[in-house]
Amino acid sequence: MKAASFIAVWAVALLSPCLRTADGSPVEEAIVAGVEFLIQDQNPDGSWGSARQTKGLNIYAPVPGAHDAFRAAVTAMAVSAMIDSGLADDPGEAAEALQKGELYLLDSLPKVRRADATAIYNVWTHAYGIQALTDMYPRAKGERREQIRELIAQQIDRLGRYASVDGGWGYYDFRVGTARPASSSISFTTATCLVALHEASKIEGIEVPGRMVEAAVASINRQRKSDHSYLYGEYLKARPMYGINRPAGSLGRSQACNYALRIWGDETIEDPVIEGWLVRLGDRNGWLDIGRKRPVPHEAWFAVAGYFFYYGHYYAALCTELLPEAARAPHQEMLAGILMNLQEDDGSWWDFPFYSYHQPYGTAFAVMTLAKCR
Repeated sequence: MKAASFIAVWAVALLSPCLRTADGSPVEEAIVAGVEFLIQDQNPDGSWGSARQTKGLNIYAPVPGAHDAFRAAVTAMAVSAMIDSGLADDPGEAAEALQKGELYLLDSLPKVRRADATAIYNVWTHAYGIQALTDMYPRAKGERREQIRELIAQQIDRLGRYASVDGGWGYYDFRVGTARPASSSISFTTATCLVALHEASKIEGIEVPGRMVEAAVASINRQRKSDHSYLYGEYLKARPMYGINRPAGSLGRSQACNYALRIWGDETIEDPVIEGWLVRLGDRNGWLDIGRKRPVPHEAWFAVAGYFFYYGHYYAALCTELLPEAARAPHQEMLAGILMNLQEDDGSWWDFPFYSYHQPYGTAFAVMTLAKCR
């Protein structure tokens, strides 16, 4: 069977569960199972994930700073997922788990720093930390509300401090190791930060520096190709047709980059661009799935890494909300069908073996995605 025919048949088989989402109940069941997993997987201190589980090839992670950043970022994602699920609105185990997670974040986020001169994983923490805090803010009252506002402002300041001289954000600096990172700006890392900053800007009194946003947007635009695929990072600008920079390699990050540019006012990211890439994500989902659960980063075709899978689907779900309401359903059903078909027996989702962070972050992404597909 030719490769194109195989992918087409595979996609039809994968997407068939979409038909079950008509009344919403299978989506709700999947969300409940995902939240139940998060409740059981939470650490005693309220966090999620740890450095305890390793494999033959581990992600470069200078201790302890890298793992402080990973744990806080994954906890932030889990907190957002618990809130998005709606299951923590009433008293019970979910509400208790959310409260513990929030307390951990309020204590740990101010302490997260760059691990060393080379590893800047803390930018993920600041981004997802801001996003979780903005989710927590409407639910908070009194002094807790002011504490959250102050912490959001602090995390925005940290993002500004660790922005690359290139204008966006990267997570490694193997060039110089300067106080202001000389790292290459990475398209999807920058998009992630811009999405979080946009959420923070909606809170009255929170200021997001315009120059920081403009520089980040410019860095993504320098990596944008005419078909709205995006370079992995600016360091690859001389290799635009390198596999990872082609549409199949960009499938897990074009959604985030398109969304980030659109919400910050880029009028060239029109609805047909958003819809076109949502259709592409469904039709060519195999390119991402082939990399899912592979233990070596970027070993799949077009250098796809496993950790792009649930990340890409989450930002695709955000993209659906940019479309007119009448146009959203087919794309949301596609996303829900893919994710429900991949849920593990224990209720979790995961796409890349990553110490013990992979199940809580994968589950958080999936729950947040499904919550937007109701």
